[in-house]
Amino acid sequence: MTEVGGIQADQLASYVERIERLEEEKANLMTDIKEVYGEAKALGYDVKILREIIKLRKIEDHERSEQEQILEVYKRALGMG
Repeated sequence: MTEVGGIQADQLASYVERIERLEEEKANLMTDIKEVYGEAKALGYDVKILREIIKLRKIEDHERSEQEQILEVYKRALGMG
């Protein structure tokens, strides 16, 4: 193992290479996701709403319910609903 300035060069290179591979995979996945949204849009689905649904599905039910209640209170306070 080569050490440079107190840093294990081989280990550092390994981390950098792993991160680079993961970044490449991430870019490929983002392209795939974009294509799926494009397919959905071509069939008439609203992509903005799909993104919102994906975001909401990541939130726990109780948390989502709480956020929706607060949103309703804010909307009423602003005369929006």
